[in-house]
Amino acid sequence: MSAAGFFSQSYAEARAKFLAAAEAAGLDPEPHWHPLMGHDGERLALDVVRQGPNKSRRVLIISSACHGVEGFAGSGIQTGLLSDPTWLAEVATQDIRVLYLHALNPHGFSWLRRVTQEGVDLNRNWHDFHQPLPHNAGYDAIASALIPAQWPPSAANEAVLSDYAALHGDKALQQAVTGGQYAHELGLFYGGRAQTWSQQTLRHVLQEHVQDAEAIAWIDLHTGLGPSGHGERIFAGHDDGQSLARARAWWGRGVTSLADGSSSSAPLVGLMWSVVPELFPAAEYTGIALEFGTLPLADMLQALRADHWLEAHPQAPAEQAAAIKHQIRDAFYVDTDEWKQQLLAQAREACEQALKGLTPHD
Repeated sequence: MSAAGFFSQSYAEARAKFLAAAEAAGLDPEPHWHPLMGHDGERLALDVVRQGPNKSRRVLIISSACHGVEGFAGSGIQTGLLSDPTWLAEVATQDIRVLYLHALNPHGFSWLRRVTQEGVDLNRNWHDFHQPLPHNAGYDAIASALIPAQWPPSAANEAVLSDYAALHGDKALQQAVTGGQYAHELGLFYGGRAQTWSQQTLRHVLQEHVQDAEAIAWIDLHTGLGPSGHGERIFAGHDDGQSLARARAWWGRGVTSLADGSSSSAPLVGLMWSVVPELFPAAEYTGIALEFGTLPLADMLQALRADHWLEAHPQAPAEQAAAIKHQIRDAFYVDTDEWKQQLLAQAREACEQALKGLTPHD
C-alpha cells in the first residue's frame, strides 16, 4: 500500500484501518469506550494495541490524537507502522513492549475539534486540581478579541492582537494565546478545572500496561507547528540536563526544548508527559512530541479561533459552519501524498531511534 493508503478522511475510517492493520499483524486491540457518539453516529474509543513481550521492562509508547483533529496524521503513522513487516520484525527481535495508543481524544478527532468533549486542551489538563491553577494574564487581556462576538473578526479585534504584539513582541503574543489558560471555558488552549475523560482513561491505560517498566520512551504525534511536512522533535520531559541529553543522544542534536526557546512552541503548562514521572517515578523516562508542520502559525491560529467561535455560536449558518470545519481540518492535516510520505519516513526513523535507545548496551 502507498503511504496515502494508511491515512483517512474521517475518524471512523481511520479507526477501521488501524484495527485492520493490528488484526493483520496478529495483535489484539483493547478498546476503551467513550461515553459519547461520534459525528456520524459511530462509537468512539481510545484503542490500545500492545506488541512485544508483556513482561518486558522497557516500553515504547506511540500515541495519536491528543489534540483530536491532529489524529488524521497520527493515525496514518500508526497504521503505517502496523502494516510494515520490516518494522514489526524489528520490534519482534527486541525485548521491548510497544504500545500504540490510537486516538487519546477520539471525540475531538471525530468532530474535527482540537479539544475534548469538555472543551479542554488535553495537553494543558495535567494539574492537581485541588491546588490553585496557573493564571494567564496575557490571555485575559486579549480574550474578547480572540473569540469575538461575530465572525470573521473585525479590524478592531485584530488591532487588539497586533497592538499586544507591538507592545510585548510576537513571542509574547504566542505565549499568551497558546501557553494555556484556565479562566475562559470557550477559549483557546483551555486547560479545564477537572480531569477530562481522556486524562482519566489514559491514566488507567498507563497503570495497566506500563506499571512495571524500568525504562519508558514516549513519542506523541502532533501537527500544526513549523514548516509543512517537517517533523520537529520537541523534548517532552524534565529539563534536568541529563534527560534532555539522553533525548538528543537518541533522536539527534536537533531535538528542541520549550525551556530554552529553541522550539517552535511557546512554553506550556499542564503537559501530558508529566503523568509518567508522577505514576512511575523510578522509571527512566525519555520522550518527545513529534510535531509535523502544516500551515503558517497565523493561519493555524485563525482556524482555531474560527472553530472556537463556531462552538460558541451553534446557530451559525450551515454554509459558514461547513467552511470553518474544512478550515480546521486543513490547518492540521495536509491531504497530499507528499506530506503523508514525509510524515511516515520521519516517524519511522524516530521510532527506530527509540527502539535503539531503549535497547540495553553492555
